[in-house]
Amino acid sequence: MVHRKQRAGTARERLLTVALDLFAQHGVSGTSLQMIADELGVTKAAVYHQFRTKDDLVWAVIAPALDRLAHITETAEGRRRRSERVETVLSGLVDLVVDNRRLTSVLQSDPAIIRLVRGHPTLQAIEERITRLLAGPEPDPEALVNAAMVSGLLIMGTDPRLAGLDDGTLRRHLLGTARRILRLRAPASAHP
Repeated sequence: MVHRKQRAGTARERLLTVALDLFAQHGVSGTSLQMIADELGVTKAAVYHQFRTKDDLVWAVIAPALDRLAHITETAEGRRRRSERVETVLSGLVDLVVDNRRLTSVLQSDPAIIRLVRGHPTLQAIEERITRLLAGPEPDPEALVNAAMVSGLLIMGTDPRLAGLDDGTLRRHLLGTARRILRLRAPASAHP
């Protein structure tokens, strides 16, 4: 257990890291608070001291990504031109997915997390705002389908077949494909 004591960060950060590792391996339903405690080398009571329920723990694991998603959305909405808004939200979403591949994979595939976040008012509002940013304020069916396809594309960024791609390569291809779907040109600053 020496390696566990060498992990940097606060006890809470270590707990969240271990929880995500175990969620990725066993799913939320397959991970008990006792498993998390055992992996950390602490008592189950120590885990309960940080989080009252497993749902509280799951929310704490996903909260930083949700906060970042809200920030991306707010930043994009603050841009003047539509092309800047779309590019800001696209690049922000791609960065979020690439920087959090493991978390994104768990978020998209774990039934317990899907059940927990489905219909959550804050997340639902952010999703609606992102759709408006990608598809426009009064989208036609094609714009809605394209926005949905881009959302699906980002989810596919966690596909195991892409695990061998380095972050820069994955980022470049996700952005390029999303831009093609939305029929956008890359901004001049994006060209080498």
